[in-house]
Amino acid sequence: MSSENNVSRRDFLKTTGIAAGTLVGGGIIGGLVGYNLPGKGTSTQEHGQHGTTNEALGSPKAKMFFMNQRDFNILSNATERIFPEDDLGPGAKGLDVPYFIDHQLAGQYGSNSKEYMHGPFAEGAPTQGYQSRLTRGEIFKQGIQKFESEAQNRYKKSFNDLDGKQMDEILTAFQKGEVQMSGVNSAFFFTLLRAATLEGAYSDPMYGGNKNMDGWRMKNFPGHQMAYISQIEDPKFQKIEPSSLGGH
Repeated sequence: MSSENNVSRRDFLKTTGIAAGTLVGGGIIGGLVGYNLPGKGTSTQEHGQHGTTNEALGSPKAKMFFMNQRDFNILSNATERIFPEDDLGPGAKGLDVPYFIDHQLAGQYGSNSKEYMHGPFAEGAPTQGYQSRLTRGEIFKQGIQKFESEAQNRYKKSFNDLDGKQMDEILTAFQKGEVQMSGVNSAFFFTLLRAATLEGAYSDPMYGGNKNMDGWRMKNFPGHQMAYISQIEDPKFQKIEPSSLGGH
């Protein structure tokens, strides 16, 4: 995550264990198809501006969960540190990852509506899955607030006013579980945030992220093609312009 590791995103894209092919349908986060299709869901207005659309599919580029602009900006800056822009292509902000996460938190993913959420609650084993009494929406809200309080305590500044190195220091503290949170470990929140960032970068644009399918282009992933009849017999690598679900 930190620039001190000297790991380029080119290396990250080659070695990450979460391949684009496992995320094209929205993965475990996908749950807001109805919200993100044209003409569905809600749209907010801020500073006199209407929500714009994701050019790839027309999904609403408007906040549905974070109504506080400062909190949304904290989310945006944190995801950009996890998935930064570089010479390969756009980062989390350019791919609309913050909007993807915001939209998912406004739906079943954020409310855990399809999961068992009664006690007893315990930390449990890794194979036991989700163990918190808090919904993902509640965890994200608390985590974003903790980013801000950590920034104020350490640097007397808002998280949005920190430089990249300072943001990385706070994100690393969360990753190591060093920040006290209520009802959940900060390392668990960081894991959720990182996974959601990757989902937003690589899922189908109909979910609000992967703007213009640029996340797929960085991995030469073709998306959802109707057929490969014209290429299947050719032994050479085929670089195919990606196609989204909405493109059909």
